[in-house]
Amino acid sequence: MTRRNSWFGRCVAAGTLLSIAAPAAADCTASTQAVSFGAYDTLSNAALDGVGNVHVNCAAALPFTVKLGPGNGMIDARHMLNGTEQLGYNLYTDATRLFVWGDGLTGSSVTSTGTSVDLPVYGRIPALQNVRVGTYIDTLVVTVTF
Repeated sequence: MTRRNSWFGRCVAAGTLLSIAAPAAADCTASTQAVSFGAYDTLSNAALDGVGNVHVNCAAALPFTVKLGPGNGMIDARHMLNGTEQLGYNLYTDATRLFVWGDGLTGSSVTSTGTSVDLPVYGRIPALQNVRVGTYIDTLVVTVTF
């Protein structure tokens, strides 16, 4: 069975990115924890990293796959919007931020088995983006297939 859930998030120049909670299905439920970046400094030479979570809870130890949609951009080049301003970022399956979390066709998907599984979502905003201070918003679709 496949369920799609909206993943709503925001990045405030001094705040948080990505928060949602939504059910996946009768046999499994999914929820998310925000990826918290803190303040983004447009003059810093360092990327800004954050970590969030997708939690999948199933009645039985079912194998499942979690996919993330592209949001406002493309899977390999996501961006949040503040009006017409764009702040590039991406989400990854690994702590080294090498594997973009996508739909399994573009980017990786994550497959696991269990009754209560926490899947870390690693986020990164690349350095030196010339954007205005404000709230940047993106909406992603989280798909859990089991």
